Amino acid sequence: MKERTVMKVVTPMAASDGAGVRLKRSIGTPTLDHLDPFFLLDHFGSENAADYIAGFPMHPHRGIETITYMLDGSVAHRDSLGNSGVIGAGDVQWMTAGSGILHEEMPKVGPKRLDGFQIWVNLPAKLKMTKPRYQDVPSARIPEVTRPDGTRIRVVAGDVDGVAGAVREIYADPTYLDVALPAGGTFEQPVPAGHTALLYVFQGDIEVGGSGAIPSPRLVILSDGDVARVHAGSAPARFLLLSAQPLAEPFVRWGPFVMNTQDEVAVALKELRDGTFIKG
Repeated sequence: MKERTVMKVVTPMAASDGAGVRLKRSIGTPTLDHLDPFFLLDHFGSENAADYIAGFPMHPHRGIETITYMLDGSVAHRDSLGNSGVIGAGDVQWMTAGSGILHEEMPKVGPKRLDGFQIWVNLPAKLKMTKPRYQDVPSARIPEVTRPDGTRIRVVAGDVDGVAGAVREIYADPTYLDVALPAGGTFEQPVPAGHTALLYVFQGDIEVGGSGAIPSPRLVILSDGDVARVHAGSAPARFLLLSAQPLAEPFVRWGPFVMNTQDEVAVALKELRDGTFIKG
């Protein structure tokens, strides 16, 4: 099997989004606009409520899927489909915006830090205007695989050692793993050839294919191949492994929309103004 190696290492940028949430952004920046089919990767985390309490008030999305994965703290959410609730540590919110959805995500102040990730995955042209769908996956439903060396893998989407992830029936055939490696440990995982694959290192440091130590926080873009092999340094490491099928389609990004043409973006903006954005 061909091992994937490091193509590029990206240092996250400090950014502010929503009503003033401070975060670290790796995809969706002047340095890295997108990584087909991924159009955003944000890491939010702070013990200071002032960094996040303003949250993300009601806003639209069209043409993408958004995935919010919480490590700690909690976020209250509601949307135009009538969904509402609170996602907490270990929970996942996987939303297919499709033809259009309005939603808000408002962090709650708690005794611990707020910590988590949001990722945008593009939808193909044939599904841009599909019916919106929402999946709220509590932590208890996300399987965890523990390997003999102590490596722990939370399987949000994809398959690890015959264990299927909690989120399924997603067009891009994604893998979304949260991997905790013991000091000096090695993690190996098949990744379909041709799929875009990346690692987001958020604790410790790792090495991939003789790359030398890659510290956290960093985004690591992997070359094509059949397998990803990651080694931890002298301390435990933790990272996300994300992969998905690239679309290789034209795109136009405008704020919370990712469409195929400028005209489609113009239609979305007009429908927002006219009150016809939500299709029911």
